[in-house]
Amino acid sequence: MFRGREQQLYVLTGCARVVRASHFLHKQLPITTERVTTRRCLQTQPECATCTSPTQDGSSSTPKRAREFKKRETEVYVGNLPLDISEEEIRCLLKDFSPLHVHRVQNGCRCFAFVDLGSTQKVALAIQALNGKLFHKRKLYVNSNNRSPKRTPDVTERPQELLISEKASAQGFAGTTACPQLTPKASGEPCETEKSKTSFFAVPMEMRGSFLVLLLRECFRDLGWLATIPSISGEVGLLVTSTVPQTPFFWAMHITETLHQNMQALFSALAEAEERQPYLQDSAVRRGTRGLAKYHLGDYGPAWNRCWVLDRVDSWVVVMFVDFGRSATIPVQSLRTLDGDNFWTIPPLTQPFMLEKGILSSNQVIHRILKGKITGALNLESHILKFEEFE
Repeated sequence: MFRGREQQLYVLTGCARVVRASHFLHKQLPITTERVTTRRCLQTQPECATCTSPTQDGSSSTPKRAREFKKRETEVYVGNLPLDISEEEIRCLLKDFSPLHVHRVQNGCRCFAFVDLGSTQKVALAIQALNGKLFHKRKLYVNSNNRSPKRTPDVTERPQELLISEKASAQGFAGTTACPQLTPKASGEPCETEKSKTSFFAVPMEMRGSFLVLLLRECFRDLGWLATIPSISGEVGLLVTSTVPQTPFFWAMHITETLHQNMQALFSALAEAEERQPYLQDSAVRRGTRGLAKYHLGDYGPAWNRCWVLDRVDSWVVVMFVDFGRSATIPVQSLRTLDGDNFWTIPPLTQPFMLEKGILSSNQVIHRILKGKITGALNLESHILKFEEFE
């Protein structure tokens, strides 16, 4: 059994002898007016919605909707924050502007905040001082939280991106993200860009930041792996482990010395432990269970690997092989236990990528090496890197 594991390791590390490289909100409501005296209004309506009502100190109070709008004008949006940042650290970041309230939000692998500075003047100063500034090796996106159409193009993308991301995340397992199809301009029109001709694809559920955050929390008890992905740049070699049909998305192992060491340590530990791991009891198999199941490596045969239960239907379970980026439906009785944290200290070996040009054919590239370069990352899912293959 251990010898078979060594063969699997030899294959997956990309040895040239085995693996070959491949080159009502917008409608106006009817309003009925009636001439009334202030005295009558105060007697019949303790909190009149159509006029200003007095407060205890005799001053007039602003209607609730107006107060909310005023508060939004005094809030500043701060995006691209580190995942582990606290509200106190955010308050310290904007200490020069005397923040009144900080609301931190984490959406998948993205972290941002809304900070009330008390005045529109402070909001303008904060944007001028902090937008584009490096903070913990991240470029900050700072913008007002006012939905006025007169905003500079440089700082309008993040709030719009926030709304799209929240809408996409709300769909969860039930559907896919709705992505726009841009229509190219006529040839005679100016400012025609290559970007306007690009087709957009929905990000697969298993690659979304919200899904990966849940996986990392339940399986690895640590989100640090996501923070390391943006550091990958330049020329790379990728060992493809899975593709998403008819899309440019794929899963691959970034070939480095660290990957080689992690593979040796993980596969050796699994090879030694697999025969001693008992099969899971039927009652113990549920959504979120960590386990060990056979993963089929095509012509190289099956091997036991780490998996995470996504769902269960009767005597079948849908599992995600975390080191290969592929899901499968298997019988409940075929799952072995693997709940020891010592088997989950090594982060996932594979990660999501998007091909810059074209679509990969799953039959041709799985378990093969692609050579190319990293050209950037997706705007809404910054953990998905864009990859351009060398010709």
